[in-house]
Amino acid sequence: MLAAAAAAWTTSARAQKMPVIGYLCPESPDLFDSRLRAFHQGLREAGFVEGRNVAIEYQWANGQYARLPALAAELVARHVDVVVAPGGAPVALAAKATGTASTIIFEMGGDPVQLGVVDSLPRPGGNITGVSSLSVDVSPKRLELMHELLPTATRLAVVANPTSPTASSQLQKLRSAAETLGVQLRILNASKEEEFESVFAAVASEAANGLVFTSDPYFAFRSRRLADLAIKYGLPAITQTRDFPIAGGLMSYGGDFVQSHRRAGMYAGRVLKGEKPADLPVQLVTKVELVINLKTAKLLGREFSPSVISGADEVIE
Repeated sequence: MLAAAAAAWTTSARAQKMPVIGYLCPESPDLFDSRLRAFHQGLREAGFVEGRNVAIEYQWANGQYARLPALAAELVARHVDVVVAPGGAPVALAAKATGTASTIIFEMGGDPVQLGVVDSLPRPGGNITGVSSLSVDVSPKRLELMHELLPTATRLAVVANPTSPTASSQLQKLRSAAETLGVQLRILNASKEEEFESVFAAVASEAANGLVFTSDPYFAFRSRRLADLAIKYGLPAITQTRDFPIAGGLMSYGGDFVQSHRRAGMYAGRVLKGEKPADLPVQLVTKVELVINLKTAKLLGREFSPSVISGADEVIE
């Protein structure tokens, strides 16, 4: 696997006089494999291939996001040419907090202006730019999709990660959407994998019969576990990433992560060729994907409307 090979990379780029990318990742090589492949694709399109004309030094947080600041500092201490910070706002903020003079290329689902990562989208300023899918902004649409599936439900559950820098703004938008839809929200928190089962158990034992996950990388990279729990407790659930319905969950709605990571790779290559980050506007991946799993819907005794099925980007049968 590409990620496994990347993790094992130990060749000294300095001896080969190659430019060096420092890659700061919040997860493990296996969980990040599809994103890393997309990044390498973008890097190739910009004219760079790892081991041939660019080296990449990796730091893996393995799901321990509290380690990101220290790992970012370690990368910067190696005097890499470009720091790539993919996988969400916590990674970008950790990289920026180092105060490095090297260029930082981020990839996230949140609004980088609102989070204080850049000054503006067209003119990011300083030494940082990147790509955003703005997946955070579509959290209310997930609630709408769940309400459409469960039109008689008067209460729906929302799971948020309280440690996320975007959690507060997402919950505010979700509450407004719930008021418009005429449903009550049951807000539950989870920031560790061992808390997931208690969340599902709580929802299954109460009147809230649908589960909506906020946009959060920690949830996105644990799609298989969330899908398994949704089936175990017989709960319709929706997350931001297609990984969830592919793993057996009911549905997902969110940004196209393949395109956002690919574009981050292209930006890293352009910087290595001499372009200034201040001249590279933050790119927005505006495509949003709806993926539904009809097999799971049947298992849960639920039925999607024809309009939802026809409007889905992918239907798993």
